[in-house]
Amino acid sequence: MMDAKALLRDHPEWLAHLESLGGLDLAFPDDLPSELLRLAVPHEDVNAVIATRPEPGGPQWWLAERCAHSLVSTMGGLDGPPPFQPLPELGPYFYVHVFLATLPHTRRHHRELGVPEEVSWATFTDLGRNMAVHRKRHGTGGLHAPHWFMLHARGVLYQLGRLQFNRCRLGRRTAEAIRGAGLPAAPGDAALGVHVPDFLGPLTPAACDASFERARAFFPRHFPDERHPVMTCGSWLLDEQLARYLPADSNIMAFQRRFRLLHRLDDSGMLEFVYGRDAADPARLPRRTRLERAVADHLAAGGTWYGRTGWLPF
Repeated sequence: MMDAKALLRDHPEWLAHLESLGGLDLAFPDDLPSELLRLAVPHEDVNAVIATRPEPGGPQWWLAERCAHSLVSTMGGLDGPPPFQPLPELGPYFYVHVFLATLPHTRRHHRELGVPEEVSWATFTDLGRNMAVHRKRHGTGGLHAPHWFMLHARGVLYQLGRLQFNRCRLGRRTAEAIRGAGLPAAPGDAALGVHVPDFLGPLTPAACDASFERARAFFPRHFPDERHPVMTCGSWLLDEQLARYLPADSNIMAFQRRFRLLHRLDDSGMLEFVYGRDAADPARLPRRTRLERAVADHLAAGGTWYGRTGWLPF
């Protein structure tokens, strides 16, 4: 227990939160290999995940119990616990085990909401996808952005076809802009966030149309007490500079035109998403596709890419 707490000395808020919780009885799947494959965990990671499973009384057990409890205790709520922190000392798969132990509770929550099994498992396979993203970006096993999968594990985010949607609240700047456009909106109002996952095929207009239609049916059905008047998206895909390089009928520009664009985001994350490990040397970016050529040429000319926030009516 003391070892786990010592790792958290640089994260006092998170440590205080975890210390306020009791432990959650952890249970891992009996057939762990089959469960990992069902979650789309890359084959090259399966053996390592199995070999690093925490053991009762081991140095990671106290922390795993409380991380899982932090998820279960806030299941379904828009206000979540402090985000999981990157702790390399725990090894690359610690949070994978936390999510595996939480999965039965998330599945129960989905069943209580009437969420179809097909949607549940499509949502959960983002665990394996983000392990593939980690390998794409770093060349090693691990889980990309463990705090991101907290939304899935808490029943806040759902995969509906090509796109993901999470229940969220409006920030101040976004709410003010939406109110200026004539819609009632205030900071803290419920909304839906729109996300474009990697490794899921082309971002075609037809696939996006289908996802938005599914979202407009899914959330009123399963969350009837919530109103989501708008959807928001913060992404490099909404950087208006892309219009200088990509055809108007490209999938990215079609996606961008769905949104009313708002403020810029300083950190776009574009290079890592597009190039993975190849982003390590911006001066030597490959130009294998039209998008790669656009990104690399813009940077070579002294330009900067930005993220952008956008919104559209529900």
